[in-house]
Amino acid sequence: MAGSNQTPYYTPTSKPSSATHPFSSWKKINLYYLLAAISFLCCACYYAGYLQHTTIFTPSKITSSTTNCFTSQNTTTTTSPISSSQLDFTTHHAAGDGGAVAPDDTVKIYPPCDVKYSEYTPCENHQRSLKFNRDRLIYRERHCPEQNEFLKCRIPAPYGYKNPFKWPLSRDLVWYANVPHKELTVEKAVQNWIRYEGDRFRFPGGGTMFPNGADAYIDDIGELINLKDGSIRTAIDTGCGVASWGAYLLSMNILAMSFAPRDTHEGQVQFALERGVPALIGVIASKRLPYPSRAFDMAHCSRCLIPWGEYDGTYLMEVDRVLRPGGYWILSGPPIHWRKYWKGWDRTKEDLNAEQTKIEQVAKSLCWRKIVEKNDISIWQKPYNHLHCKELRKASKNPPLCPAQDPDRAWYTEIETCLTSLPEVSSEEKVAGGQLEKWPKRLYAIPPRISRGTVNGVTVETFEKDSQLWKRRVSYYKTVNNQLGQPGRYRNLLDMNAYLGGFAANLTDDPVWVMNIVPVEAKINTLGVIYERGLIGTYHSWCEAMSTYPRTYDVIHADSVFTLYKDRCEMEDILLEMDRILRPEGSVIIRDDVDTLIKVKRITDGLNWDSQIVDHEDGPLEREKLLFAVKSYWTAPSTLESKVS
Repeated sequence: MAGSNQTPYYTPTSKPSSATHPFSSWKKINLYYLLAAISFLCCACYYAGYLQHTTIFTPSKITSSTTNCFTSQNTTTTTSPISSSQLDFTTHHAAGDGGAVAPDDTVKIYPPCDVKYSEYTPCENHQRSLKFNRDRLIYRERHCPEQNEFLKCRIPAPYGYKNPFKWPLSRDLVWYANVPHKELTVEKAVQNWIRYEGDRFRFPGGGTMFPNGADAYIDDIGELINLKDGSIRTAIDTGCGVASWGAYLLSMNILAMSFAPRDTHEGQVQFALERGVPALIGVIASKRLPYPSRAFDMAHCSRCLIPWGEYDGTYLMEVDRVLRPGGYWILSGPPIHWRKYWKGWDRTKEDLNAEQTKIEQVAKSLCWRKIVEKNDISIWQKPYNHLHCKELRKASKNPPLCPAQDPDRAWYTEIETCLTSLPEVSSEEKVAGGQLEKWPKRLYAIPPRISRGTVNGVTVETFEKDSQLWKRRVSYYKTVNNQLGQPGRYRNLLDMNAYLGGFAANLTDDPVWVMNIVPVEAKINTLGVIYERGLIGTYHSWCEAMSTYPRTYDVIHADSVFTLYKDRCEMEDILLEMDRILRPEGSVIIRDDVDTLIKVKRITDGLNWDSQIVDHEDGPLEREKLLFAVKSYWTAPSTLESKVS
């Protein structure tokens, strides 16, 4: 590696050999030691110069004795925690020249995109979607551009963009300049979703079915099922609106994955993310939701307009797949309690009765038990196992059991009209797949998928070692970027290759949430383990764009992502996607082989990120290094500036 792989960023060091060689005479021995001493001094001079000019830094104070090669004068120096080109992770909002970078023959410069792309979501493009079938909302599913259509430019933030309000204030306030859409303030004015107040939006916490506020609505649910004992940790909100339900559940340590289509209401998922609430663009249509089986403790639909009883109940069967044994499904709004509300819903009694009858029939066929219907809310519970269900289904085999397949496969996988079988149990008292601990004990308890040996290559010992590894790594990250542990600096985090969720697990005490991605190209599917730990995430391929808006995340963490995707897709396209979904002044942490990081840094320089390669937490002799970066703050020009130019 020495010689051919030397770069301005890193030069591998090799340990001197301890071998000795006998000589035939004392004179030869003296000559040997003289030559060795001269060689050592020359190497020491070269290495001292290298240390002064390298861009790698070690984020801890180092005291060393250095020798001046010409004067032999010993001096003791103390380096600063970071070199003179130390990264600045704090926010400034100093609008510059649109992110221009000085020309450099070795760096490809990526120019700003046109302002019309400021909310560009490549795989949910409205014009492209019109080419697809409107039946079952297939046109609103992911439809990504071909590689020759990829943009090779940087998505601009809208003029006047500001960093979001700090959490928890961001739950209720969003800058107007960040999401300049007033449509919802008109369409949902009487439902208390959102209000426009000068330079900002305010979210009172209302919703279509909870005009008195999400907190009051959640209290109503809490009177029917226990939301406070830690047994419910993960939830999914279908057709989430601006995700107020998920936002207010966070105070109960319940983490909701909220999703809604791209264009049902302008910017609804974008508002959710701007508020600091987990959300993705998504729709139940012809493909499985991108989550593993038995992932969520609770599923929710508040007038989400999904036809649950249609298509032979296929959509409820998909909810059943992702709902854990013993989990709850909550439905509010039409047709629930239709006898009281049917006139206000502008529908006939017969129509509403037929809809509810279909839903009840599908739920029964899935062996769900209806717990309660009170006022606007109905709650069903999935069985803990399928022993009793199999007995009931001897008389009726509709829907059929799904054919033998991987129930966790969920990336462009067709939804099937069938019942997903639960793992076998020995008695009716057993929980299929294994009993989960209550939160927060669940986070570090051995996940059932691991203890049962159903995740290839991952053992109890593997899990415990990984937990300790990420405890050390996250601690190291915080020494390099001390803003990572500062409450309020960051809120939305993304782990591009999460494995067992160790990065996210070590940040649960901080006021942040982490979207854990398990790449579909990963050798082992571990997303089910992540959910069993009480964390959330999704499947994704980084050869495509993510189903989220620009400027979604404050921090992006990428562990061995570029090694994983080597020869699969272009490095620059992955980095351009990272730039799209990263906020101005957002931070990036990339772990990978040093040679890979050198290539990454060349591209990040062209993206106008301020970046620096850092030694591994175990020291400079490790080939794996880390690249820390900060995206520059820049926005599209004002309308006036555009007209002048």
